[in-house]
Amino acid sequence: MRLQAVSKRYGRGDWVLRDVDVEAPAGEVVAFAGGNGSGKSTLLRIAVGLSRPTRGTVAARPSVVGYVPDRFAPDERMSAVAYLTHMGRIRGLTTSAASARAGLLLDRLALVGGGHAPLRSLSKGNAQKVALAQALLVDPGLLVLDEPWSGLDADAHGVLAEIMTEVAASGGTVVFTDHRESVTRARATRTYTVGAGRVAPRGPEPGEAGRRTASDIVLTEGRTGRVPRDLAWERLDGVLTASRDATGVRVRVARESTDALLLTALQNGWSVERVTGTATDHHRAPGTAPTGDVR
Repeated sequence: MRLQAVSKRYGRGDWVLRDVDVEAPAGEVVAFAGGNGSGKSTLLRIAVGLSRPTRGTVAARPSVVGYVPDRFAPDERMSAVAYLTHMGRIRGLTTSAASARAGLLLDRLALVGGGHAPLRSLSKGNAQKVALAQALLVDPGLLVLDEPWSGLDADAHGVLAEIMTEVAASGGTVVFTDHRESVTRARATRTYTVGAGRVAPRGPEPGEAGRRTASDIVLTEGRTGRVPRDLAWERLDGVLTASRDATGVRVRVARESTDALLLTALQNGWSVERVTGTATDHHRAPGTAPTGDVR
């Protein structure tokens, strides 16, 4: 997909976007980084076809598009499964196929309360899971995610990362926004910065040419003599994914934030079991990642 000389303004107001040229090839994960009000959401709505550019064109948009907006809070009495089944039928699935697909996606995303929970009763994070599920009812050629990690619990962070990798690996294009540079650098194969209505490609960081790096950290309880404090790991700076099990916590964090996270963990009573470095070549096929121990 390509955005060519795209500009957008509403009425006679200021230009929200001006002369945007963006390429989002099949098989890649493309990130747009920028602050609030920079025009990221407007850019995504143009990319998926919900908003028309004032000037310019969008070319080679895939026929099947999945879109997760930055806010999804339906005030509906229907259940999550009923809503997704309805959406699946709109997208051409049979009732039975849509219902089955909805159940599989909600199980994978671990919707709290299960598929029969009314939409209006869901928390922000669980509503986000339903929004993600509706975007995946039919395998998308283009998956567009606006601040997708916002509100999701730690386990869902990891599932979302897997889904993004799977879509790209199957030949689809993934486009997402995030204001955290550590996330865009670790998750995207190409990144654009958005600001003052302009969009520009961001090159690799010095010394990073062609590679993205992260650390996988395993934390356990019991060695410090203190009861460790459970932290909101996914909200700490640089954290990409976090998951809990019976033995402790597993966190993937951008390499430059590793020391800060380890210090925070130790200060809160956690013991460090293992730190493993991962590096992914930007030109390597999505879903493959050599690893190297950095202990």
